Amino acid sequence: MATTKYQPRVQNKYKEEVVPALMKKFGYSTVMQCPRLVKICLNQGVKGSVADKKLIDDAIKEMTLVTGQKAIPTLSKKDISNFKLRKHMPIGARVTLRGSNMYEFLDRFIAVSLPRVRDFKGINEKSFDGHGNYTMGITEQIIFPEIDIDKINRISGMDITFVTTARTNEEAYELLKELGMPFKNMKKDNQ
Repeated sequence: MATTKYQPRVQNKYKEEVVPALMKKFGYSTVMQCPRLVKICLNQGVKGSVADKKLIDDAIKEMTLVTGQKAIPTLSKKDISNFKLRKHMPIGARVTLRGSNMYEFLDRFIAVSLPRVRDFKGINEKSFDGHGNYTMGITEQIIFPEIDIDKINRISGMDITFVTTARTNEEAYELLKELGMPFKNMKKDNQ
């Protein structure tokens, strides 16, 4: 009895649909030249965490729920007396997703979370960094269905960075678009 290892839906889509489309568009000679998603980094700064340590615990709990992977606190790098901040104090939370967890999160993010954004018209296509990475900000963490809106103390946002092996913004844009990211100007591309 042979058991097949589970692969997320987006990971299968990458292998079966995205790679051939990218090879055709950019004229790659091998599959290894195709850009791929390496990791997804979620980062959340917690305002007021210096005064109230419980806010960091709440942020870590929420990010762990959203990603399915344990979040860790981010620590301050230096002392800033005006903010009553000391070196190595927790000031935020972060998670780095790779492999199956990354593809599962991407699938849920595209299919479930983004449509829950109020007045959603697509994500900005201008947030690439020139090296094939894409960063976007989420203003409310309640777009994720894993978070119970009745149990949260405050609405906070987070940054999500998609790190790829693409060498240019155009390659990264095509990769993310093929994976299903709803960019604002996609209608213009298809016409």
